[in-house]
Amino acid sequence: MPKVQEIWTMDCWKGAVGRSWIYPTLIICANGFFSMMRPSESFLTPYLTGPDKNLTIEEVTNQVFPVWTYSYLALLLPVFLITDYVRYKPVLLLQGISFIVTWLLLLFARGVVAMQIVEFFYGMVTAAEVAYYAYIYSVVSTDHYQRVTSYCRSITLVAATTGAVLGQLLVSLADVSYFHLNAITLASVSLAFLCSFFLPVPQKSMFFHRRESSETLPRTDKTGATISCDTPPSCQEDKSSPSPDMGPAPEQQAGNAKPQHHVLRVLVQLSKDLRDCYSSRKLLYWSLWWALATAGFNQVLNYIQVLWDFRAPSHSSAVYNGAVEAIATFLGSATSMAVGYVKVNWDLSGELALGIFSAMDAGSLFLMHFTDNIWACYAGYLVFKACYMLLITTATFQIAVNLSMERYALMFGFNNFVALVIQTILTVVVVDSKGLGLSISTQFLIYGSYFTFIAGIFLIRSIYTMISLNCRNINVVGERSDH
Repeated sequence: MPKVQEIWTMDCWKGAVGRSWIYPTLIICANGFFSMMRPSESFLTPYLTGPDKNLTIEEVTNQVFPVWTYSYLALLLPVFLITDYVRYKPVLLLQGISFIVTWLLLLFARGVVAMQIVEFFYGMVTAAEVAYYAYIYSVVSTDHYQRVTSYCRSITLVAATTGAVLGQLLVSLADVSYFHLNAITLASVSLAFLCSFFLPVPQKSMFFHRRESSETLPRTDKTGATISCDTPPSCQEDKSSPSPDMGPAPEQQAGNAKPQHHVLRVLVQLSKDLRDCYSSRKLLYWSLWWALATAGFNQVLNYIQVLWDFRAPSHSSAVYNGAVEAIATFLGSATSMAVGYVKVNWDLSGELALGIFSAMDAGSLFLMHFTDNIWACYAGYLVFKACYMLLITTATFQIAVNLSMERYALMFGFNNFVALVIQTILTVVVVDSKGLGLSISTQFLIYGSYFTFIAGIFLIRSIYTMISLNCRNINVVGERSDH
């Protein structure tokens, strides 16, 4: 009798775990914390150019770091689709393995080729990040989307800040070597890998295994954003019924067709969704900024440590990379949160804000190019990251508020893919030794000019919008006076 009761208790516990949103949220957040808690990351360039690896700045800049961009571009699209098809967990496990391989090679391999292999596996890690952010939506109901999204994103910010602060304290106060910092990071990402095993396997996914075609992200009225009149009806949220051109539900399609036909049908539907969404002028402009700015932002992040090491060589100067990264992450979080409390008509002022803050990004990059002072470089980086985080948060909401969760995920993936294509072009032309192979200081002059170009596009567009609106209002007033 006790045996039967014990089995019944275990079955009840498993059923409760399967139905609860708390258990998978705790596990995915634990995975996110340990995968982002990397105290060695702020000191990667000093580690590679120091006695442990003994690479030159030119080798790191022009031969090693570009491999990450190329591998990320090659892997992003297939991993994005495979992630959904295999329902997330296998890709999270693959990401964990890639993390471990990356840091094992960082610890024990030497030479340019070995570090290029490290960058390839890190490209796999970043391509698989989509699984972390998409997994939770497949195991919780739409009622909990907003809460679990805040948990998952907040924990990664906390982990990144914790890792940066811990790394800085260990280097500055305990004189811990960069090698041992990487050993701590290896332990952390190994714990993230172990957490992945305890994740429940989702029964659905956003595209290939959907149960409900009308699940959408809950709307909010707190920001005052509205759907613009030029947003196609097919791109707006529809909570009552699926779009008429959606056809039968995917599970019905899967039952009526061979698996390969189902996959093809889903891919065709995704291409139609993209076409419909980008036909909205508002979504197109926000997505254009997203792709252009994200390409430049990732490029700056990829090479900022090289610039710092150039301004204040780590072998002869105190290194404060961890402290700066921690402050930058905090400022980025603060500006992101501030967006939720700002009452702005983004339909009218959005393009102006994109232009102004992109100009501030350009100014901070020019500062980093023209100054020889490491503290001015640090300050410029803090301003640059804070401005970008403010705008990317705004852009994310402006796109998401008009779309279902599925279409938002699709646009998020495609915008990042376009950004990566642009970043690859920048890398090939500006950074790679087979291209111009410019010095790190000259690179930041190029990046400043690039953000000036972005600012010019949206400032000109905002001026045109305001003039058009003013002329329209004058015409309306004239028509009323005639009557």
